[in-house]
Amino acid sequence: MSAILTVANKEFHDGLRNRWLLSITLIFAVLSVGLTYFGAAASGTVGMTSLSTTIASLASLAVFLIPLIALLLSYDSFVGEQEGGTLLLLLTYPLSKNQLLAGKFFGQGGIIALATLLGFGASAVLLFMQNNDVIILQTFAYFIVSATLLGLSFTAIAYVISLAVSEKSKAAGVALIIWFFFALVFDLALLALLVGTDSSLSQSTLTQLMMLNPADVFRLVNLAGIDSSDVNGALSVAINANLSQGQLLLILLSWVIAPLFLASVLFRHKKL
Repeated sequence: MSAILTVANKEFHDGLRNRWLLSITLIFAVLSVGLTYFGAAASGTVGMTSLSTTIASLASLAVFLIPLIALLLSYDSFVGEQEGGTLLLLLTYPLSKNQLLAGKFFGQGGIIALATLLGFGASAVLLFMQNNDVIILQTFAYFIVSATLLGLSFTAIAYVISLAVSEKSKAAGVALIIWFFFALVFDLALLALLVGTDSSLSQSTLTQLMMLNPADVFRLVNLAGIDSSDVNGALSVAINANLSQGQLLLILLSWVIAPLFLASVLFRHKKL
C-alpha cells in the first residue's frame, strides 16, 4: 500500500507542477459560475433561472470537457514513460505493475476529483448562500460525484490506450478519436437510429444502448431527478427509464472499473 501511495503522491505533485490542478479547477469554476449566473443573459436576466435548466446546461457542456481533460491528462502515462525509458526503471524498484497502475490512477484521479469538487462546488456554495435551499447542495452533490466518475472512467480508458499502443503520437490520436466517438458520434448514431426506426425503438432498448456510453450515463444521472422539459433528443426518451440515480451511478462506476481491469491485463502482458 505504501508503494501505491508513493506513486500516487508523485503523480499528484507532477500535476501540481504542471498546473493541471489549477487549470482544470479554473475551467470548471468559470464553466459552472458562468452558466449558472449568465446562462439567461440573452433573455435580459442574470442569475439562476431554474435548477433543472442549470444542471442540464452544466451536464451538456461538461460532458464534452471532462472526458477531453481526463484523456489529455493521462493518455501518455505509460507509453510516454516507456519512450523516455523511465517505465522500465520504475519497475526495477520493489513495485508491481498493478501497484504502479493503481498509484498513477489514484494520483491523476485525485487531480480530477479535487478540481471537480473545487470548481463546481464553489458554484453550489454560492447558489446555496443566495437561495438557502438544501436541494441545491443535494443536486450539485450528485453532479460532482458523477462528474468525478466520468473523469475517472476516461482516465482508465486513457490507460488502456497508453498500454495498447507503442508510440506517444499514436496514443494522442487514438485518445482524440475515442473522445470524438463518445462525445459526438455515439449520440448522432443513436439519433439516426431513432429517426430510421420512426421512433419505434422501445424505451428500455434505448436506455440499454445509452449505457454503452459513459457520457450518456453521466447525463442521465443528472437529468433523472429534474424536469425533463429542459431536455431534447434521445435523452428525453430515455430519461424516464426505471433506473434510479443510485443505479446509474453504479453503472458509471462500472465504467471506471472495467477499463481499469482491462488496463491491468494489458500491463501484465506488456513486453517492456
